[in-house]
Amino acid sequence: MKLAFSSPRGDEKVVDLIGPGQSFGEAVMFMERPHVVTAQALCDSLLLYIPREIVFQELERDPRFVRHMIAGLSGRLHRLMSDLESDSLHSGTQRIIGYLLRDSEDNPESNSALEVVLPANKGVIASRLSLTQEHFSRILRELSVRGLIEVHGRSIYIPDVAKLRAWSN
Repeated sequence: MKLAFSSPRGDEKVVDLIGPGQSFGEAVMFMERPHVVTAQALCDSLLLYIPREIVFQELERDPRFVRHMIAGLSGRLHRLMSDLESDSLHSGTQRIIGYLLRDSEDNPESNSALEVVLPANKGVIASRLSLTQEHFSRILRELSVRGLIEVHGRSIYIPDVAKLRAWSN
């Protein structure tokens, strides 16, 4: 699912990409305000709508459910703050490299090869990283020419994670 802001002119800023098993919309459920982002399925999807009353009943019944929901909201807030920091303080190249290496953060010592499959088309990923699609493509081309990545459609192969990580510094 793509969560995005849309302007009256039709411009779009992708805020988040939601994958299988993830949820969205909890914050506005608690605030009782309209959604500020639109949600669009990028592939065949099965969505489960849970009415607010059911969620509130479960929150009163199960403290573990409360902690799980707070953890989910806190994680999303943390990611949004990290994105704001990245958009404000990092170059486009650093943002792309950070995005490509986000799954290797759990093991920063790993220098082995890595394959990343983009969860959406390059235009959506570019918007998610606050880049134009053209700028995104130029950076991928530059990283590819330097031998730091190999691009095959949505699949990006990183032959040497340490080398790519060092390039972003």
